[in-house]
Amino acid sequence: MTDNIIEFRDFGFQYKAQQSPTLYDINFAVKKGEKVLIAGPSGCGKSTMVHCMNGLIPFSYNGTMTGSVTIAGKETKDASLFEISHTVGTVLQDSDAQFVGMTVAEDIAFALENDCIPQPEMKERVKQVAKMVNIGDFLSHAPSEVSGGQKQRVSVAGVLVDDVDVLLFDEPLANLDPATGKQAIELIDEMQKQTGAAVIIIEHRIEDVLHCPVDRVVLMNEGRIVVDTSSDKLLSGDYLERCGVREPLYVTALRYAGVEITPEKHPSNLETFALTDEEKEKVHQWFKEVPSAVQQPSADYMLQVAGVEFGYEKMMTSVLHDISVDVRRGEMLAIVGTNGAGKSTFSKVVCGFEEPTKGSITFCGEVFSTYSIKERAEHVGYVMQNPNAMISQVMIYDEVAFGLKNRGIPQDEIDRRVEEALRVCGLWRMRKWPISALSFGQKKRVTIASILVLGPEMIILDEPTAGQDYKHYTDIMEFLLELHAKGITIVMITHDMHLMLEYATRAVVFSHGRVIADDTPAHILTNPQIIEEASLKETSLYHLAMKCNLKDPTAFVQRFIDYERNTARHDESV
Repeated sequence: MTDNIIEFRDFGFQYKAQQSPTLYDINFAVKKGEKVLIAGPSGCGKSTMVHCMNGLIPFSYNGTMTGSVTIAGKETKDASLFEISHTVGTVLQDSDAQFVGMTVAEDIAFALENDCIPQPEMKERVKQVAKMVNIGDFLSHAPSEVSGGQKQRVSVAGVLVDDVDVLLFDEPLANLDPATGKQAIELIDEMQKQTGAAVIIIEHRIEDVLHCPVDRVVLMNEGRIVVDTSSDKLLSGDYLERCGVREPLYVTALRYAGVEITPEKHPSNLETFALTDEEKEKVHQWFKEVPSAVQQPSADYMLQVAGVEFGYEKMMTSVLHDISVDVRRGEMLAIVGTNGAGKSTFSKVVCGFEEPTKGSITFCGEVFSTYSIKERAEHVGYVMQNPNAMISQVMIYDEVAFGLKNRGIPQDEIDRRVEEALRVCGLWRMRKWPISALSFGQKKRVTIASILVLGPEMIILDEPTAGQDYKHYTDIMEFLLELHAKGITIVMITHDMHLMLEYATRAVVFSHGRVIADDTPAHILTNPQIIEEASLKETSLYHLAMKCNLKDPTAFVQRFIDYERNTARHDESV
């Protein structure tokens, strides 16, 4: 008898509304107690694999199946969605979309209520699983009242309470700050050890997932499995590069230095990465030879925020405390910090969605408080974190064209600008699709495109790359660089430390509604005090520099950034 809890054999699937299959010849199995990472670019078939494993295919999505997929030895087409849910528990990318209870306790108990478990037993099991995921002190809270990391724990508890054999995590890091994301990976690892359940993680942020070891990595591209191997073997080959998935930064830095990456060196974890003295010397030599970039002085101030304070009436406390931030014309600025630090609220105050209780905001020397929201929008475009809060049209094309139509732009100009924005955001072929058919990441791209077409002087993007694979992440950011080169000021609110390092020339750090740092990304991500206070995460480049005994890790990080921006990026464009 096989010990495979999930098994695909020569499996293929084609959605009813599509002309070609999404999955081809899938042969893949997960054993009981195994931990597997499934990675790949957007559109590679990861989400469809999730739907096959949790029963949404064939019970919720119509299409043609070929081959076989079994869960606990039973063909999914012969089981019911109810049966499958007792074996496979799914934690969605968007935790808010998974909540059904008025309180945390009610939400965790939902599966038990459906099973008609007696209330005394139900309450005891809820308490046990809440303690397991360290959410026991919040059982009476509404799910909307807890932090992003706590929401993730509530979602995990909701599937653990049903004693499932498989825990399926669909992009668990997409909406979490760096420190909380690290804790989420540690939580998943701990849950696997405590429960013995098989764990399947769907995620394209490979470096973050590999913070804790996995048994295997399955890399997908264009509906097929490219490779199913160990993380060490994966990082030693060129599979990730060929599929457009980002490898860990420290691996990239070592390749630049001429260090050969082999499975025997265990490259999947920097702590266990076996580097010889000769290889460390290569890193030293590369650091000496790469010239540092000459920083161009910034131009005049565009946005000046001085002593701003703000508080929501329901909370009766201030959310922003004495915020003073200056943004220069043509700058590319990152705003970072923990969930709930006030980053998004700051943007809403700047755009006029909320009025500050104290302080001043000027834009190009003009008092911004005298401008209406519509007038501010002509100068500052804002892309919200949650795409569903921005979308008002049914079709993709209409949504992106909506703002231009309201401004009375001629139709031929609308067509040209919409096409350009949709092509940059990887959505042109889907322009006639309904937005309801898109994933969270694709909806995000629609909202970015809808602001990009308007051509504002400054763009504020709240988590611009959340849910994006490396290719679309790069496409969007390179387009923002093009806008930046034309003089448009870019402000990015982000949890992505890679984005901050690669693209921002300066970063402002928020913590508990205050600005605690304003410096270069390299300095911020090598400062342990700021990292701890703002729930950030030290870049692996810093740890590589320490491992190689470099005297100035901050300079090494900055040198890597300079090299990426100038030499490496130029080589890719040639």
